Amino acid sequence: MMLETYFDAYASSYASYKQGDWCYEDGCIYRGLILLDAADPQGPWFSHLKRLVDAQVSADGALAGYDPDEFNIDNIHSGRALIALLDRTGEAKYRLAADRLAGQLARHPRIAAGNYWHKLRYPHQVWLDGLYMGLPFQIEYGQHFGRPDLIEDALSQLKSALSLLADPGTGLYSHGYDAAGAQDWADPETRRSRALWSRAMGWLAMALVDVRALVGPIDWLDTAIGALAEGLARHQRSDGRWNQVTDQPGLMGNYAEASATAMFAYFYLAGSRMGISGVDGEPGRQALEGLEKHSLRKDGTGRLVLNDICHVAGLGGFGGRYRDGTAAYYVSEAVAPDDSKGVGPLMMAVAESEGVVAV
Repeated sequence: MMLETYFDAYASSYASYKQGDWCYEDGCIYRGLILLDAADPQGPWFSHLKRLVDAQVSADGALAGYDPDEFNIDNIHSGRALIALLDRTGEAKYRLAADRLAGQLARHPRIAAGNYWHKLRYPHQVWLDGLYMGLPFQIEYGQHFGRPDLIEDALSQLKSALSLLADPGTGLYSHGYDAAGAQDWADPETRRSRALWSRAMGWLAMALVDVRALVGPIDWLDTAIGALAEGLARHQRSDGRWNQVTDQPGLMGNYAEASATAMFAYFYLAGSRMGISGVDGEPGRQALEGLEKHSLRKDGTGRLVLNDICHVAGLGGFGGRYRDGTAAYYVSEAVAPDDSKGVGPLMMAVAESEGVVAV
């Protein structure tokens, strides 16, 4: 399998992103390992997955460092690994842990339109990131445990978010929406953030195809996937990658960002495999080729490393600064080699390129 040695070495030495605490960054690797295992069942991927998740899950289902009262939608994402491990092993601790996450969602604050707040510290805000973090887990949990109401609610939230965050005329989406109209990063009329950040749309793109894989064809969902595929293709670079700020190739400091490129590769390859109208797998294949040629490079020790990954970006106050959501802000954030937010989606995209059929 392409890049098998790199992924195996990465997982073998992987240390939890947040000193052992349950977090979405680890979940990116968990999801990649799940799909690699589906593509290559004889490989080491399931062993890596179980070892890493078990370090964070107690026998009673307690999750290391997890506080449901933070109402952090990011913390839900890794729950998909719990369901995968429950299916594979039958161990009760995974169900108990998944129930804890579902319990958070049952109490999670929402805006008037019904969408979950991104976090308690970001009240009344809906971010594209959160759609991927929360909704596929909610659907999968609902399917496994006889809760069709949760599936319907997740689909309703996804449809609502597409409406709230759509950037008219481009087929693309803004990073965040402020229902309260209180944030300086939000346009006073649309309440959306102003610049187009590629990784935010990467989270959305992965959410769309993962939800589609779980629930099957739905007209509005397939239409949204096809339109996003068309909109993103207009901004793909000649080298197969996408820029940090999607639609401003001439912006000073803009660069080909690896995590978004990997996410879009997965999106196109998965959408094409599912036969969704308007989605061709070729941009995804070009994206993988671009990453292999330009972003995967050996470091001074000869170890292969995925470069050009934006370490973190968001909206509003964080770390002593105010993130204003402008194009200049997004290109100001640091890059981090081999960050899980890039490597995990690359695992997923490579698994898709191998013809994996998994949800």
